[in-house]
Amino acid sequence: MTDLRRAVASGEIAASEATPGPSAWRLPLILLATGLAAWGAIFAAEAVHAVRIWESSAAYNHGWLILPIALWLAWERRHRLALLRPVPAPALALLGLPAAAAWFIAERLGVMEGRQFAALGVVYALVLGTLGWRVALAMAAPLAYLVFLVPFGAFTVPMLQSVTAHMVDIGLDFTGIPHYVDDLLIEIPAGSFYVAEACAGLRFIIAALAFGALYAFVMFRSPWRRLIVMVLALVVPVIANGVRAFGLVVLGHIEGSAAAVEADHVLYGWGFFSIVLLLLIAAGLPFREDRGRPPVLSGPGEPPARAPLLAAIAAAVALLPAAAAAMTASRLNAGSAALVPQERAVALLPAEYCDAQGDGSLLCDGVPVRARLVLFPPGVNWDAVARLRRQLTLSVSDQDVTFSVAAPGGGSFRARQPSDRPGTVAVASWLDGRIVGDGLRARADQALHALRGGHPGGPVLAVIEIGGEGTPRDGGRERALLMRVLEAQRAGLVTEGARLSVRRN
Repeated sequence: MTDLRRAVASGEIAASEATPGPSAWRLPLILLATGLAAWGAIFAAEAVHAVRIWESSAAYNHGWLILPIALWLAWERRHRLALLRPVPAPALALLGLPAAAAWFIAERLGVMEGRQFAALGVVYALVLGTLGWRVALAMAAPLAYLVFLVPFGAFTVPMLQSVTAHMVDIGLDFTGIPHYVDDLLIEIPAGSFYVAEACAGLRFIIAALAFGALYAFVMFRSPWRRLIVMVLALVVPVIANGVRAFGLVVLGHIEGSAAAVEADHVLYGWGFFSIVLLLLIAAGLPFREDRGRPPVLSGPGEPPARAPLLAAIAAAVALLPAAAAAMTASRLNAGSAALVPQERAVALLPAEYCDAQGDGSLLCDGVPVRARLVLFPPGVNWDAVARLRRQLTLSVSDQDVTFSVAAPGGGSFRARQPSDRPGTVAVASWLDGRIVGDGLRARADQALHALRGGHPGGPVLAVIEIGGEGTPRDGGRERALLMRVLEAQRAGLVTEGARLSVRRN
């Protein structure tokens, strides 16, 4: 006997109320589909960016599975809708207003993840407005699972790298293996290990969270048990990744070769993660709640007298603020699109064991060092600055090495050493006379400056290139050379970058 028949037989709902009929759903679903199509047109950039991340990043390849899984979760809960009918609620559609405001703020700050989360918030407002809170509550699990469509969490990679390196350091102290740890570089007698971005464990954490949410929705009904599953899905992979990294270093110590372990470290990592995931599944099985009878939902409720009109109003209320925010942002961006960043060569001051060349570059023991400044327009969105920084310093391979080097006077340069060719690239950005990163403070500062009209003095990006094609590959030597060259630039490159970024009201 189905849940619907049980409810009717027990008298919990009347037979006349049990089946609202297809006609009660037809128009609200048409309006919802139309609203989703309009949503797709408004937020096409956010959707395209997410798909590109799914394709290019191993940490988010599971993104292709999220929508099918959410649809499966909805199908598994279809019996709940048999007892319900859409009750449009334009008041709930007003939640699209703060979502649109959040999107606009994220767009001005250049935070794509924020834009995508806000766009998802508009979807929730659209569903609540056109179908009502009862239907949304019945489909809460599949709707909540859509959060994993957003490729979030990349900003935690530097912190996760530090946590992993610290855990390895603690483990080596405990075992007594001789070692030296310099930021993310771990040296033992058998060789050197670097905690690269791919070793931070983000891909394990994101995959565990997505699987943990599915496991919690399928196996448990208690909110507290589901919350415990999600906490474990977050904490256990972080600890497990540190243990994995420590195990690889110990294995390198036993084998007497760090290089031998690095060749298969990705395979070891996935194997270890699979074991951890299986243990988490086994730990939750004794507490499962999927075997009992699900609670019978209340009756369909009384439809409002003008339900179709209210559903149409709700769809408009949910989407119009988002459309207005998108058009406003488009107008603001159109004004700055014609402003192209300017590149300016800068002469580097000679460092120890370096000779100045006629073009302003240095030649240090046969290794060339070049520098340039990129001057952005005062009204530019910080996303343009961050995009160039990422292009120059973001790891594209598991074997790429990224690190930071202190700059004279405060702040730091972010550097990358690609694994497939020799050379080092280091960048730093200035805003109003100080070195800044890509954090919210710098983004908000530049966004407010742009909205006020953008007085002369915009963001400045410094790029230092060491070595390249035709030079021997020696990452340690290039890192030491970068530190030496930067020490000599207090009155040169560093001062010039700060000066050009100062705003003049």
